[in-house]
Amino acid sequence: MRFNCLKKKVFFLLLLACISNSVAQKTALNVSNSSDYYKAIELYNNKSYAAAQKLFIKTSEESQPHKTLKADADYYDAMCAIKLEQDDANEKVLNFVANHPYNNKKDNAFLNVGNYYFANRKAAHALRWYQKVNDKLLKQEEKDELNYKMGYCLLVSNYLKDAKTRFKTLLGNPVYGNDARYYYGYIAYKQENFGEAEDNLSQLADDATYQSKANYYILDISFKAGRFDKSVQIGEKLLENTTDKNEISQISKIIGESYFNLKQYDKAIPYLKAYKGKSGRWTNTDYYYLGYAYYQQKDYETAISNFNKIINGTNTVAQNAYYHLGECYLELDKKVEALNAFKNASEMDFDSQITASSWLNYAKLSYEQGNPYKSVPEVLKEYLAKYPLSPETTEIKELLITSYLYQQDYIGALEYLNTNKTPENEKLANEVSLYRGIQLFNEQKLQEAKPYFFNATKAENTDTVNKANYWLAETEYLTGSYDKALTHFLLVTDVTNEEFNQLDYNIAYTFFKLKKYDDAAKHFQKYLDKNLEDNELNDDAANRLGDAFYATKQYDNAIAAYGRVIQQEGIGADYAQYQTGMSYGFLGKNDDKIESLRKISNGYEGSQLKDDALYQLATTYTTKGEVAKAQAAYDRIITKHPKSSYIPNVLLRQGLLYYNNNNNKKALEKYKAVVEKYPNSSEAKQAVTNVKNVYIDIGKVDEYATWVKTVKFVNVSNAELDNATYQSAENKFLDNDTSKAIAGFSNYLQRFSNGLNTLKAHFYLAQSLNKIGNSAEAAPHYAYVTQQTKNEFTEEALAKLAQIYLDKEDWKNGIAILEQLEKEANYPQNITFAQSNLMKGYYNNDEYEKAISYAEKVLSNGKVDKIVSEDAKIIIARASFKNNNYETAEEYYFELNKNATGELKAECLYYNAFFLNDQKAYEDSNKAVQDLIANYSNYKYWGVKSYIIMAKNYYALKDAYQATYILENIIKNFTQFKDIVEEAQNELNTIKNKEAKTNESVTKQN
Repeated sequence: MRFNCLKKKVFFLLLLACISNSVAQKTALNVSNSSDYYKAIELYNNKSYAAAQKLFIKTSEESQPHKTLKADADYYDAMCAIKLEQDDANEKVLNFVANHPYNNKKDNAFLNVGNYYFANRKAAHALRWYQKVNDKLLKQEEKDELNYKMGYCLLVSNYLKDAKTRFKTLLGNPVYGNDARYYYGYIAYKQENFGEAEDNLSQLADDATYQSKANYYILDISFKAGRFDKSVQIGEKLLENTTDKNEISQISKIIGESYFNLKQYDKAIPYLKAYKGKSGRWTNTDYYYLGYAYYQQKDYETAISNFNKIINGTNTVAQNAYYHLGECYLELDKKVEALNAFKNASEMDFDSQITASSWLNYAKLSYEQGNPYKSVPEVLKEYLAKYPLSPETTEIKELLITSYLYQQDYIGALEYLNTNKTPENEKLANEVSLYRGIQLFNEQKLQEAKPYFFNATKAENTDTVNKANYWLAETEYLTGSYDKALTHFLLVTDVTNEEFNQLDYNIAYTFFKLKKYDDAAKHFQKYLDKNLEDNELNDDAANRLGDAFYATKQYDNAIAAYGRVIQQEGIGADYAQYQTGMSYGFLGKNDDKIESLRKISNGYEGSQLKDDALYQLATTYTTKGEVAKAQAAYDRIITKHPKSSYIPNVLLRQGLLYYNNNNNKKALEKYKAVVEKYPNSSEAKQAVTNVKNVYIDIGKVDEYATWVKTVKFVNVSNAELDNATYQSAENKFLDNDTSKAIAGFSNYLQRFSNGLNTLKAHFYLAQSLNKIGNSAEAAPHYAYVTQQTKNEFTEEALAKLAQIYLDKEDWKNGIAILEQLEKEANYPQNITFAQSNLMKGYYNNDEYEKAISYAEKVLSNGKVDKIVSEDAKIIIARASFKNNNYETAEEYYFELNKNATGELKAECLYYNAFFLNDQKAYEDSNKAVQDLIANYSNYKYWGVKSYIIMAKNYYALKDAYQATYILENIIKNFTQFKDIVEEAQNELNTIKNKEAKTNESVTKQN
């Protein structure tokens, strides 16, 4: 028993020893861990987080699980990770909470992490941790701090409602009360609970920290509540104490707008101007306030400079701005600019009264100034449709009728008058018909003009009837109806009217065309007696008077008439000199004839009659038996005028003179030259006969037989059949039996492709085909004639072939033929025809230098028609512009503008505006555009194109509104002109990108 007890005692002692040893080991370990832990705490407190963290980790790893020391070490490890911003910091905090869910440091961990992020201004991070804190476990002071910091984080994160709830708990707090009240009031302000906001913010009016900010919000609240006097009072006080530029700008804006709403515009202006905008950019509304303030001060220029910065506005502010902008422009008599502003305002419906008033102004200004976007009648009709009960309706209806005439829209006027028939409108329609007829006449649409002139002859107004008859006569004359032309010329009764100064001249010409030469002479003389001043028509009238006497064999009178032109060295003096010589010849005064003709051959540089004069001289010398002089004259034709159509005849006559003088050798040379060089001429056949006669005379018929075999067109056996076949076709041609003539000439050419009459057959067949409008088949026959050596038909064939190519706009072939015609023509009108069309052809081919060269040739000829002369000036103007020779282009457009009508006038005005813009004369350039729009708006292309120049002018004059509005309307309304729309879009993009730098309402373009 004792043994057992002893055993038990020994076992107990042994067990106690073991336990003591174990406890001793553990105690030593705990002491070691505690030592590291406290060292780590010391390092942590000294902000040596990295070193501290190592010891905390070591302590945690060496501590037993579920022990306080391990939990504390894990806590501080996580805090160090937060402080050091380690990637796994958040994870360590969450692991600490998960591993030690009942640790009293759990909420402190959340709170401390939140505070850390809060201190580092990471509100979203802080808020996430604050939301994990169980505030029921916190002391009241800690709760208050948490509410304040959470409220701030919620505010920053834009959770205004939750933030406001947090701050509300702190409104009376001695520590956080003022801060919380400021934020609470601020949130109420943001929520537009202005009463609540003002109640709280006003309690901070004397708080040094929040006084300035609170008063700013109270200022804004007062403004938004419409207490403008209070806004001014608070704002001006704030300005005394702030130096912050942004605050000064914002406060100035509120004060300025407050004065604006109090209608104290003079006081508003300096404050509105002091506003600097957001990032230096104003809005359309900002410009409106300042513009309207200046408008109320009657400072219209400055008002415009602000209103016109409002671009792309589509709200009530913009509509008001554009309306008042229009009024400002009217005050300064800038009606075109006003038209655009009123048009813009009329297109908005935010204020119906402003819309209606804008529409009325837009309609009336369209009538006065013209409208670039629509026809004026269209605008007026739109107004009547939109406001049928307007008290202005009667006036607008009257303007509508006259607007058609003002815009030269005579078709529209006639349609309106015929649709709205009244006795008065029917009378007016007859007069309008006259204007439409003249319009078509100027466009060279003669057949279309006739019925309008005829209708105008039914007018009750005598003046209209006279003008209608005069213009109808002109039209009939130009279309070849000379009998009808004469009838209507003679119906013109108001011979004293300056408009009919040429009446006798025209009547005379008509009689002349009808071959009533006595009557023609009478009226040419009458015209000359009335028009004593020197002019081109006088010269022409005198020459035609001479021709009338010449035709009736009154040669002495003819010489007297021609003498007037010769003495005055007028246009056509060379022709007068030639005709004088011919008249002397018919009077048997060959010496006087020779003297007159020699004056042409030896003078009149550039005259086309020199070869004619030499030919007549030779003929006259031959008549007088002065063979040597005759031969000398013929030789001069050959040497000086080698392309003259007289050459075949000259050679034939020289041969005849040699033959008559028994110089058979020289005679054969001349005859054979005709056959060799001009085988297709009628002279060639005569020359063959003459060669035959010479060989017979000298008894060398065998030599003739040998020679004649070398002449391709002579086939003795077929000669009679050749001539008979040709003669049959020619007879049909002379009888105007065109279809049979075509068949006959075609038959001849099939049978005798190289016959005696091939040349004539080709020419007359071409003439016949051309007569029936079959120019395509005529062309190769004319071409055949032009490809032969020069003959009697060459010139006309070239002219006709050229016309065929021109009608098809085949410039490649046309230019080649025109160049040949210019070289080979004898008639001045054909040379002019060639040169005038060559200038057009080269212009069409973009060969501008050549086009200018030919245009200058045309202008150097003083005898060209006015229309041709005008065409030449147009070519020079256009080609010079294409070559960037603005100086020459401007000179010619200026000259053209003096007498231009219709579309040419519109073109001239466009370029006038262009050159003025190029010279930076922007206002003068705009006047040119206004002239174009007001009077020539029917020519849309030039009108729209000129409006781009106007937009550039306005932008250069710092009127961005006008510039952008014009360009946007071009882009929207004129898509048919792709080149203009593209130019407008590029210009608009450039302007908007510049304006976007100062106006945040303007979007930058790509």
